[in-house]
Amino acid sequence: MLAGILAGIHIGFAFGVTAFLGNVILFGGIDGEWSDGFDIALKGTGSVAYEYLRSEVFAAIPLFMLLGDFVKRSGAARDLYILINRGLRAIPGRLAVATVAGNAVFAAVTGVSLAAAAAFSRIAYPQMREHGYKRSFALGSVAGSACLGMIIPPSVLLIVWGIIAEQSIAKLFMAGAVPGMILAMLFIIYIAVAAILKPELAPQTRLDKTEEPLSVREVFSGIGIALLIVLVMGGIWGGLFTPTEAGGVGSVAAMLLGLLKGMRLKDVGGTLLDVGKAIAPIMFLLLTANMFAKFMEAAGLSELIRATFLATDFGAIGVILIIVAIWLLLGMVLDSISIILITVPIFVPLTAGIFDPIAFAIFGILAIEAGLLTPPFGLLVYTVKGTVEDKSVRLGEIFRGSVPYWMLMLVVMLLIWIVPEVATWLPEQMITKR
Repeated sequence: MLAGILAGIHIGFAFGVTAFLGNVILFGGIDGEWSDGFDIALKGTGSVAYEYLRSEVFAAIPLFMLLGDFVKRSGAARDLYILINRGLRAIPGRLAVATVAGNAVFAAVTGVSLAAAAAFSRIAYPQMREHGYKRSFALGSVAGSACLGMIIPPSVLLIVWGIIAEQSIAKLFMAGAVPGMILAMLFIIYIAVAAILKPELAPQTRLDKTEEPLSVREVFSGIGIALLIVLVMGGIWGGLFTPTEAGGVGSVAAMLLGLLKGMRLKDVGGTLLDVGKAIAPIMFLLLTANMFAKFMEAAGLSELIRATFLATDFGAIGVILIIVAIWLLLGMVLDSISIILITVPIFVPLTAGIFDPIAFAIFGILAIEAGLLTPPFGLLVYTVKGTVEDKSVRLGEIFRGSVPYWMLMLVVMLLIWIVPEVATWLPEQMITKR
């Protein structure tokens, strides 16, 4: 499987072919009846495709992606940025702070960090450059704060983690809220302090007299986004919706918001088509990863890896540090979903006795997202590079600007490791009240 990935084969095919051939050898190679092994492998593939992908849990992923695409296409993200920016006049580095706050709110609606990176690269970066912000500082605030999309609920990665680890997605959504807000506040504090200590990074903007008053459209977008957050997250936390149902209700509400803001039926069709193109390879990846996970369990490979870890003298701290190192290394070459599919079936059982499973999920998402900012291959960095209209931007500038955000993510990871209640308190409170 690893050889296939390194050779450039799509990871989904690497998963699927390895699992299929592995099952043929496992069930047909011992007695020499290769045809039996082939039949078992073929039936197993069909069984996984039917039983696994038809679960309604999987519908949550395309529905939340659809919700986010409606918000982005309607222009609500741009209006949201303007609205937040106007309310932060007194804060140093207010344009970068508005980028972080906008990403946090955008994340609370969409849950897709790449969408946030693409949107704010075009919305926030030109504004910051126009007002004299240093390029690496501006780019770093866009790329770094985009990571909030995968920790603040709803999050596509939390959905995938819940599916693979067979954990409650609603609990994971609740668990991500407090660490996500802490991370956003740390980002804002860093920007404000950096802007005060080094004014050349973020010159103070003085546009109070020249700024036009907020338009009805911008106010309407702000109210609409707020109502979407209340509808989606309030519905999940209040027990009115499952995450999948919340995704469906939120998508319809986002579509109506877009239509009210001027979207046409052609735009709705384009959004559906774009999400369909984006979700098809993800679902194929989930299918083949499940095939590979079942093969590993049948062959005893997962148990062998866990036993090898447990047989070492690294202890709990050593095991966690090794896991984090693996996640950061994989983050240099693979996307987040692929990393989760490869590692979670092994790491979750391995850490069951030393880390609360809900807190470990949030810890893991942060580590994986930190990998997306780690050179030489940081998916968020490449997204920002490919989206900004300024073609003179270099990858090194984005990586340098992202370093403080990368370090703050590690700080929150350490906090969750030391005090897991940061992630588990809210889910426990919600369950107790119910």
